[in-house]
Amino acid sequence: MRPVSIPAYIAKCWEPNLSEEAMLQSIRQSYQQLTQNKEPEVSVVIPAYNEEKNILQTLLALSSNITQWPVEIVVVNNNSKDRTELLVTASGVRCVNETKQGITAARNAGLKAAKGKYILNADADSIYPKDWIELMIYPLAFKKDIALTYGRFSFIPIGKTGRWSYFFYEYFADVSRFIKKYIKDEAVNVYGFNSAYRRLQGLAVEGYNHPPGSNEDGYLALKLRNNGYGKLYYVTNVKALVWTSDRRIQIDGGFMKASVQRIKKFFFRNKEVTIRSDL
Repeated sequence: MRPVSIPAYIAKCWEPNLSEEAMLQSIRQSYQQLTQNKEPEVSVVIPAYNEEKNILQTLLALSSNITQWPVEIVVVNNNSKDRTELLVTASGVRCVNETKQGITAARNAGLKAAKGKYILNADADSIYPKDWIELMIYPLAFKKDIALTYGRFSFIPIGKTGRWSYFFYEYFADVSRFIKKYIKDEAVNVYGFNSAYRRLQGLAVEGYNHPPGSNEDGYLALKLRNNGYGKLYYVTNVKALVWTSDRRIQIDGGFMKASVQRIKKFFFRNKEVTIRSDL
């Protein structure tokens, strides 16, 4: 069951009633507990480009996660022109720079810099529930036949569209993904801000490199599975539901236009088997 309203914890991280310095202090304290002062077993990798308005909220949520594994967070600053790098560094989180522009280069840089056994992909404009790390890594840690885990997400409205509209939109998207799993490929349902895999296996398949016309996250999932590392595992637990800004929908023309485009994709592109960048 998907939530109609935004959970209190998510809302608190999205719009914290804290000053910037108070947020930085809170992240530093929580992050120290998350690392457990040990070598990381999990690396949460976040590509970031001009995310000074969102990055602290994301780090606040991630650093407050509760998990059995020691965790590091790695932010890949991809030529930001704002204070993204400054804020990340001030929060105590490791920041690495990637000068080659683009999500593929940023994700590859994060994979290369990570120290953990497991890579967990996140985005800089999303809010992650407290159990997200635990629930996404658990299948990889205890089931050898799983190559990659991926999860669900819901939208945080920043425009005029309300949560009720997105509630129904997300259910239609769930049905669409279920059907695409069987008539296309399950890998098209893998999103880079909510997926996890084993670092050494990711390096073995050349990371996020992908051919033209495909996307980096879905193609990585395809490579891991097709190289015999195991199956893809869909994490449906509502406690792992990621909340992300609807800013891309607003940039693309708003809710109604996005709905029409999704319907067209659903009915007219089902015969395509390529993992395309627009899925």
